[in-house]
Amino acid sequence: MENNDVMGELDARLEAQPRISRSSEAFAKYNMEVDEHLVESILEKAAKDSVNEMNSENLKRIFSLIDLTSLTCTDTEDSILALVEKVNGFEEKYPDLPSVASICTYPCYAGLVSRSLEVESVNVCSVAAGFPSAQTFQEVKIAEVGLAIHDGATEIDIVQNPGLILNGDFETVSQDTDEIKEFCGENTLKVILETGALKTLDNVKKAAIVAMYSGADFIKTSTGKEVPGADPKSFCTMCLAIKEYAAVTGRKVGIKAAGGIRQTSQAVLYWTIVKNVLGKDWLNNKLFRIGASSLADNLLSDILGEPTSL
Repeated sequence: MENNDVMGELDARLEAQPRISRSSEAFAKYNMEVDEHLVESILEKAAKDSVNEMNSENLKRIFSLIDLTSLTCTDTEDSILALVEKVNGFEEKYPDLPSVASICTYPCYAGLVSRSLEVESVNVCSVAAGFPSAQTFQEVKIAEVGLAIHDGATEIDIVQNPGLILNGDFETVSQDTDEIKEFCGENTLKVILETGALKTLDNVKKAAIVAMYSGADFIKTSTGKEVPGADPKSFCTMCLAIKEYAAVTGRKVGIKAAGGIRQTSQAVLYWTIVKNVLGKDWLNNKLFRIGASSLADNLLSDILGEPTSL
C-alpha cells in the first residue's frame, strides 16, 4: 500500500472515532448532579450567620465590591457623566469609606467613562457581546468586545447563550467564550450565566463549569433584564462549582451576584454565602463583585446611619 493510501486510511479511522468535546472532558471531572439538600443546608446556615455579619466594617467592605451599574434604555452621555462625577467626588465626600469596584455601562459609554474617571482604583466595566440576550453573530460579539476595550474598558461582562445551554450545546458555548477571552487578553472577563433562565441547578453548575474552563475570570448570576435575577440557590451552586474547580485546577475564579440586589440584607446574605463556601480569600473585589445601582445608596445609608445618596 502506498504512503498516501496509508495516510488516507489513518485519517478515515480518526474521523470515524468519536471525538470528546472539551465540555465533556470538563464535566467528567465533576459530579454534575447538584446536591440540593447540601445547598439548602448551606443557605440555612448562611441566613443565621448573616445576622452577625451585619456590621459597619463588613458593610464598608461590601460597598467596595459594587460594580456601580447603569444599563437602561434612557442612558445618555449626560447621565453617565453624572454617575462618573459622583464616583470622582466620593473620596473627598466620604474619606473614611472605600470607593466602588467599577462603573459598568453599555459599550458605547466605555470611552466616556475611561476619559472622565479620575479614581485609579475604580475599573471601567462594559457589558458587550450581544448583552443581554447573546442572540447575535459571534463576529458581532467579538467586534463589540474589541471596541469597548479599545475605548478603555478593562472589564467585560458577557452573557452565555441560555438557549444553547438548555439545548445541550455546551461545545458552542465553550468555543464562543474561549474566543472572546482570547480577544480580551489580560482584561477581566465576567461570564453571565443568566441563571433565571436555566431551570435547574444542574444546568447552573454545567454552565458554570463550561464558563470557567473557557477562560472566565468571574462567573456572574444574571443580567437582571429578561428573567429573574440573582437567587441564593443558584449563587450557592456557583460558589460550590468555583470551589470544586479551584481544587481541580488550582485557579481561583471570581463570583458576581447581580440582578435585583437592592437591600443591604440581600448583599450581606450573598457575602455570608461566599464566606462560608469559598472562604475569606474571596472576600475582596478581586474575586467577588455585586452588580447594582440602588444598592449603593442603601448600603451607604446603613453605614452612615441616615438616609444618604452617592
